[in-house]
Amino acid sequence: MTRRAPRPTPTAAAHARAPWVWAAVGSVLGLALVLGLAAPAHWLAWGLAQASQQRVQLHDAQGTVWHGTAQFTLGTADPQAPRSALPGRVAWQLQPSWRGLRLELQMPCCLDGSWAWTLQPQSGGLQLQAQDRSPQQALRLPAKLLASLGTPWNTLQLQGMLALSTQALAVSLAPGQLQLQGQLQLQALGLSTSLSTLQPIGSYQLRVQGGAEPTLELQTLEGALQLQGSGRLQAGRLQFTGFASATAGREEALANLLNIIGRRDGARSVIQVG
Repeated sequence: MTRRAPRPTPTAAAHARAPWVWAAVGSVLGLALVLGLAAPAHWLAWGLAQASQQRVQLHDAQGTVWHGTAQFTLGTADPQAPRSALPGRVAWQLQPSWRGLRLELQMPCCLDGSWAWTLQPQSGGLQLQAQDRSPQQALRLPAKLLASLGTPWNTLQLQGMLALSTQALAVSLAPGQLQLQGQLQLQALGLSTSLSTLQPIGSYQLRVQGGAEPTLELQTLEGALQLQGSGRLQAGRLQFTGFASATAGREEALANLLNIIGRRDGARSVIQVG
């Protein structure tokens, strides 16, 4: 009688398949790594648009998610509404680090050098930390960008320069919660508006100070339109009260603007948010 060859045991069969299994797993992991490293920049553009509800968009994105350039635009969630774009392209470099992700931005139109941000996970959310920028190194943006954000900016049609600077700024994001540490300062310089024949109307500064309840302070640096106010961020909601008035002799030139930006209370306008 012819004797049959013994069947391979389950263990032997598993060992026989192992090289093929590991080869398949290695191929999948290698493909995933290649796709991750070469992920096109328009994937990042899509994610940013979705996260901001279309308010921030990267048009004509080129390169990869990790290193690319695009045209930065601002607008509302309405796809038919006009949008505003920076006068030049934005370049970014995204690098993993032991703290999370490091993002380095370059905007030749509006920024000297580069600006680094760090994104790191924390309990229940994410924390975004900004590299310090002094007022002399501020990010400078044209004020006309604000018009694309809708009311009241599209009515004011502001012209001038916005200068953004930070000091020890850290923003913690969690579902339904926002915490801020450090300081953010926004200066609006040489502003003018289509609602007044007086040009410019002035220069202003808004300072946000982080803490358990972040505070806001608005003051006039110079100009015929005098603005001042203060507020705070409580449980994610902004509460702000400000006042606007005209310097002596400029009341008529600023009357229309004062009627629009707030509730008239005699010679001044009251600006109330929250």
